[in-house]
Amino acid sequence: MRDAYQEQLEGLGEILSVMCGQVADALEKATKALLESDLQLAEEVITGDTLVDETRATAEERAFALLALQAPVATDLRIVVSAIHGAGDIERMGDLALHVAQAARRRHPQPVLPAEVAPYFAEMGRIGVDLARKAGEMVRTRDLAQATALEAEDDAMDDLHRHLFTVLMDHSWPHGVGPAVDITLLGRFYERYADHAVAVARRIVFVVTGQMPGPLMV
Repeated sequence: MRDAYQEQLEGLGEILSVMCGQVADALEKATKALLESDLQLAEEVITGDTLVDETRATAEERAFALLALQAPVATDLRIVVSAIHGAGDIERMGDLALHVAQAARRRHPQPVLPAEVAPYFAEMGRIGVDLARKAGEMVRTRDLAQATALEAEDDAMDDLHRHLFTVLMDHSWPHGVGPAVDITLLGRFYERYADHAVAVARRIVFVVTGQMPGPLMV
């Protein structure tokens, strides 16, 4: 019985890690759809979002079953509670990738981004995907050294997000209000995606140490 219980606990981490892979793939495709006006990729992300929702539901069902039937305590309880919250963070990352794909579909066949801001979004997409994959690895291994890397990449994402506003507020901005609104919203989607990845990492720090960090410190 104890072995089965431990397998169930470990299974929660595996589910969250799978979710991280799903939302990393979604953002990678959504970013490419955004940069290349690729309608097929955008549709793949939009259709595939239901899979992320289903995986979250599975994680929550198993976590609540463990709470009800096993009454976990100490580290085990932290694992279960963190899995419930972490599944919500990761599902939200999927929603944000979905919003990026919807923007690409909404403007198709026209490009969403003016050429001068496209490189910023290419880099934000790369960082976001890397954050999701690192978060998934951290969920599997509980390696707290990963937390520092996630924090550094989140800082880089914040810097890019802030710089977008510098570009948009420049008096020489030639593209009008519509593209500026799109860019503002899209920048926020990427910035929030990164924040949720960091939240997942913080929950793993909590599982291992029993303390929920503010800024990630290990």
